[in-house]
Amino acid sequence: MPTLVVGLTLGPLIDRLERRKLMVGADLVRAAVFCALPFTSRPGEIVILAAVAGLASGFFRPAVYAGIPNLVPADELPAANALLQTMENASWAIGPILGGVLTAAAGPHAAYWINAVSFVLSAALIVRIPRHLLQSESALSRGHWRDLKDGFVAVSRSRALLAVLFAWGIASFGVGAANVSEVFLAKNTFHAGDFGYGLLYGAIGIGLAVGSFSSSVSLARFGTARAYAASLGVMALGFGGAAVSPNVWVAAVCCVVGGIGNGGAVACNYLLVQQGTTDDVRGRALTLVMSATLAMTGAAYGIGGALLHLTGARWIWGGAAAVYVVAGLVGYVLARETSVVATVEPAH
Repeated sequence: MPTLVVGLTLGPLIDRLERRKLMVGADLVRAAVFCALPFTSRPGEIVILAAVAGLASGFFRPAVYAGIPNLVPADELPAANALLQTMENASWAIGPILGGVLTAAAGPHAAYWINAVSFVLSAALIVRIPRHLLQSESALSRGHWRDLKDGFVAVSRSRALLAVLFAWGIASFGVGAANVSEVFLAKNTFHAGDFGYGLLYGAIGIGLAVGSFSSSVSLARFGTARAYAASLGVMALGFGGAAVSPNVWVAAVCCVVGGIGNGGAVACNYLLVQQGTTDDVRGRALTLVMSATLAMTGAAYGIGGALLHLTGARWIWGGAAAVYVVAGLVGYVLARETSVVATVEPAH
């Protein structure tokens, strides 16, 4: 929800303010949140602090990906995205395991303190990056709501951004529905219990890391449009295979395949947005696209949950695979010939 708020109302700040200060500020806010969590005792307080941390993350993530094109040469951008996403996916896979071990050994407060320190360390590293390497120049403002409108205009004029908006928006329905039914696929369909759920979850994480790491190679060999369509096709193949698997072990192998496609598709998403906009509107365009696809994912949670008891998890995962095929076709059509970046009328 905080990411939606940032994307739909506050995105221009990522272009108007200095990105380095914005990222450091977001890290310090999140550090403060996790320093406060050990002293909370009510669920409402935890929810409020989580919302604050989510709002800070809503600024941090798009600021990172908006700044990367200024950090590396254009021909190294796919490799830079691949490295960053590989590390991020590996952290998502390893972090929950370490957190569970740490919480079991020392309680949740120790995990909170370590997390707070990690954000301080992140801020200390980011502040060492020269300001101009994250942002060519701060965008001039024509007023907040006019600036916000410029983000919508940038998206509407760029085939690259429209490819992400529509293709990944369609895919997000499948992702959301599959996510909400994953635990039921493991426990009810395959009767594999908590271990089976962890196995499927971990298999997807492994696939995401592999797909992110190899994305720069596929982009260089096949081009953005074909790599995007192929990644979504691999998602369909993997998760569709999991839907018809005879047991959780075969499904786990299929989830690795699906995760590889997912990692490659997300890498294409960021590259398309980075290459399809100019630096002065990249932040707000990125947050807008992120917000739209997250909204579709959220809608799919509700739809998937409603259908789960009517159809079962296998049918939902099979339907998600069909959705990925459609998304791949849409992405291929829109992502072709995306070399021209979107521009908006300069500020006066």
